[in-house]
Amino acid sequence: MRFWIFLVVMLSSSAGAQPQPGAPNAVLLVAKPGMLDPTFRETVVLASQTEDSSTVGVILNRPTQRKHEPTGETLWLGGPVMQQVIVALFRSAEPPTAPAFHVLKGIYLTMHLETSSAGDSRRLYMGFSGWAPGQLETELARDSWFVLPASAEILFRTDTTGMWEELVRKARGRVALRQKTVY
Repeated sequence: MRFWIFLVVMLSSSAGAQPQPGAPNAVLLVAKPGMLDPTFRETVVLASQTEDSSTVGVILNRPTQRKHEPTGETLWLGGPVMQQVIVALFRSAEPPTAPAFHVLKGIYLTMHLETSSAGDSRRLYMGFSGWAPGQLETELARDSWFVLPASAEILFRTDTTGMWEELVRKARGRVALRQKTVY
């Protein structure tokens, strides 16, 4: 229950409210074992809220064999929405001038690739994940996801092999710890 409340606090805001500069505006959704949807089975999704209160994200652990033609960077599968569009997750010391939204301190998500430059501080995704109003809440109520805090270390991890398994173990440990402290 506490994780669900955490997610609601992190991903919802009253109309017109803006996240504090540098304050986290993202969580990790870790698919629970047994999730049937093949798109999200065994995934770790960075989920964030846009300024219009939409919930969007990218799958962090689905690299592809494809390369971004102009730069040669690996393309990652971001999700089932608009896969023909390239989305960049990137670091920047200053807020970008082109449209982008804040994810974590100094980390942004954008469809404007000119906002970011190639390198270790950028990852390119084909498409993104998105939820209709109430959809994510329903999925959480069905117990489809573990919710964990997001970190730059996870977002830009070079080798994502085993990421899902590692975060499932971490999430299960947190659940077990919470259950022990309740009694």
